[in-house]
Amino acid sequence: MSEGLEQSFVKQLIDNQNIIHKICRLYTSGEDAHKDLFQEITIQLWKAFPKFRGESKFSTWAYRVALNTAITLYRKSTRSISTVDYESNSYFISQEDYNSDEEEQIKLMYQAVQQLNDIEKALVFMYLEDKNYTEIAETLGISEVNARVKMNRIKGKLKKILNP
Repeated sequence: MSEGLEQSFVKQLIDNQNIIHKICRLYTSGEDAHKDLFQEITIQLWKAFPKFRGESKFSTWAYRVALNTAITLYRKSTRSISTVDYESNSYFISQEDYNSDEEEQIKLMYQAVQQLNDIEKALVFMYLEDKNYTEIAETLGISEVNARVKMNRIKGKLKKILNP
């Protein structure tokens, strides 16, 4: 590969690494698993980068590759629903805004999201990242209407899980 292509990839990866870290947090429970998944996603992005045509934003393309990689590895590692240790995700709560009710709600939401299937988790993740349905649909390879329908069903599913 050319040096220019490599430099372009490294710059894009650095600029968009938070996307990969967020996906790693969603599909792993532990620092070592997070690092392993981040490395695997980076390898898959690098392998696929020469085929990236720029028809979408790099971030959208990276979401798709990262989610596909995470889902594939997740499915290979287990066929049952695993839970993420809540304590490993406590960084979402800032110390100065500590609210025990809010903490409990976040904990319950994470537990509920862990019960969703891989595609549903990805959709919720992007929805919570304020991605519009067009970008969600493009990333997941589904129609915009399908993304909206799935999200409405997921909301209903989460309400049932949280309020049995």
